[in-house]
Amino acid sequence: MKTIKGPAVFLAQFMDEKAPFNSLEGLCKWASNLGYIGVQIPTLDKSIIDLDIASESQTYCDEFKGKINSFGLEITELSTHIQGQLVAVHSAHDLMFDVFAPKELQGKPKERTLWAIDQMKKAAVVSRRLGLKTHATFSGSLLWPMVHPWPQQPKGLVETGFKELASRWLPILNTFDDQGVDVCYEVHPVEDIHDGDTFERFLAATGNHKRVNILYDPSHFVLQQLDYLKYIDHYHQFIKAFHVKDAEFHSTGKKGTFGGYNDWKNRAGRYRSPGDGQVDFKQVFSKLTEYGCDVWAVLEWECVIKSPAQGAKEGVTFIKNHLIETTSKKFDDFAGSEADKNEDQLKRIIGI
Repeated sequence: MKTIKGPAVFLAQFMDEKAPFNSLEGLCKWASNLGYIGVQIPTLDKSIIDLDIASESQTYCDEFKGKINSFGLEITELSTHIQGQLVAVHSAHDLMFDVFAPKELQGKPKERTLWAIDQMKKAAVVSRRLGLKTHATFSGSLLWPMVHPWPQQPKGLVETGFKELASRWLPILNTFDDQGVDVCYEVHPVEDIHDGDTFERFLAATGNHKRVNILYDPSHFVLQQLDYLKYIDHYHQFIKAFHVKDAEFHSTGKKGTFGGYNDWKNRAGRYRSPGDGQVDFKQVFSKLTEYGCDVWAVLEWECVIKSPAQGAKEGVTFIKNHLIETTSKKFDDFAGSEADKNEDQLKRIIGI
């Protein structure tokens, strides 16, 4: 068993044009003052970290890490959720996802994909330069528009989609392998890796690449009505990153899993701050600890009701209260007897 590290916070949702959320220093000071000891770093905004420079300069990385450490914080992982998303984009999503690409690449899907792959490779190098062993990202999606099979999926369509997804990711995964860093895909709706079956499909398509791992976030399984506790039983050996985010699902006579095109507040399934939803975090933390998952507990704030300020403040205590100090002592040791290695004595005890 292994004690989960934390509390930590993903900075992406808190970035803003207003201080203290408009600079790395401001964000780190804010997080540290709240009681966080770790931060997960988004990498799309160059004012936070410039992957182009960092991949070429150990000095830049040392100074970046030192700045964060000066606030009593550790880097849990770098995040390339957006760049990972852009590795694989179905044409139906081109216009909406273009907003995440540099302006000079918007309207150029092939060039955008190459840029995203290059960014991912640079993130691998930077992760190693920062002394990190895990990395958080999305898989991207070529098949999501086909998630409901109507019209009937042509034979081989899904296999072709995962073969192409794997071909785009294999050079990235090999770069991460060269750097000694695991890639943790957040299992998430709209991604081609969105549940257990799709994770297994991707893993197989990559030839069971050893750097393919999971960022576990139980909130996404509540929205899919998937058993998030049994998921840990199935895939605990792959879980190497962890988002603490809650969710709730209230189906009605009018809407269910697909949500009726409503905004988040009016969907049957919606995200909540930790403790305000339906996730049994006591069991989640217990299972991850029991299986020895070496992860940081990283708060990801996404809530349709509670403010980010309150969510972040409460998140520190919530995570602390769920961390489990693993025991090296058996509770019934007080009643034990000295071990007897004499086989005859052991046989007499069981009456033979």
